[in-house]
Amino acid sequence: MMAEPSGDAAKLRALITGYEAAQCVYVAAKLGVADALADGPRSVSDLAGVLPADSGALGRLMRGLASLGVVVEHDEDTFALTSLGEPLRSSVPGSLRPIALLAGERSYRVWGALAYSVATGRTAFEHVYGATTFEYMTAHPELAAIYDEAMSAGAIQMARAVLAAVDFSRFRTIVDVGGGVGQLLAAVLSALDYTEGVLIERAPVIEHARERLRTADLAHRCRLVAGDFFHSVPGGGDAYVLSHILHNWDDERSAAILRSCRAAMPATAVLLVVEKIMPDVVDASATARRVTMADLHMLVITGGRERTRSEYDRLLGAAGFRIKRVIPTDTAESVIEAT
Repeated sequence: MMAEPSGDAAKLRALITGYEAAQCVYVAAKLGVADALADGPRSVSDLAGVLPADSGALGRLMRGLASLGVVVEHDEDTFALTSLGEPLRSSVPGSLRPIALLAGERSYRVWGALAYSVATGRTAFEHVYGATTFEYMTAHPELAAIYDEAMSAGAIQMARAVLAAVDFSRFRTIVDVGGGVGQLLAAVLSALDYTEGVLIERAPVIEHARERLRTADLAHRCRLVAGDFFHSVPGGGDAYVLSHILHNWDDERSAAILRSCRAAMPATAVLLVVEKIMPDVVDASATARRVTMADLHMLVITGGRERTRSEYDRLLGAAGFRIKRVIPTDTAESVIEAT
């Protein structure tokens, strides 16, 4: 019988088999396990009666989730949700269920073709699905809806961090370029009652944003523009925000977005770029791992990349911007302020 590895070998084995935990969490999210356990412990047979799952196989999944700490087994075949599993509930603030669904529905298969991207420098998503990410989502609105929810979930914490780091009170009109369903913009408008917003996004996303802003009672303070930020963005803003936009694209396409912003911006306006910044030298820290894994994610999903400070200097400089300062936040993101 082969001995269990220990030390570094055990850590490496955990990395090798990371797909096991990822799939367990994804399937739990897809089935709605956390929602089914929201009111307290339930037996496997009880869960199987409300979830679309085979009772025997569901019991095996629940034991796997228990070994990961997502649930706990109280009695034989009776499980309860843990604090680790709580964010998988769909109704809790900052729910991670949409992110788990997106990872399993889209990213898992694409990351399986990472070797293709590394060998060719091309995007694995197009290799696997025969279309770009955004083309595919346009043709598959159910995936686009999951994507929007996942981006919104991540945007909540990021918006709080950006608001804490940046003084938005100096801006009267804020233009959020490619701002999704408006989570960051809504956070800013909620904090400053005299500020107005402009959101430019693709037409299908605009409709989701309209509903979000209406629910937050902010629709009257935000103009929604359906458009293509590669060609033009609305003019007249005091601040232009690019949050998690540039990392989706290569340098050529990113420069086109920046030139659109520069053409629209008054001379006194400020550009705020919210992105992870790649360290010049990568170590084994948690922060470095987040940035480097995000960089590989961009490689396989969109063909974009995370960039170092010097790479942003060159990219922004080529589009006519000068970096004034880089503001860290209490997340992995930083805010690059440029004029």
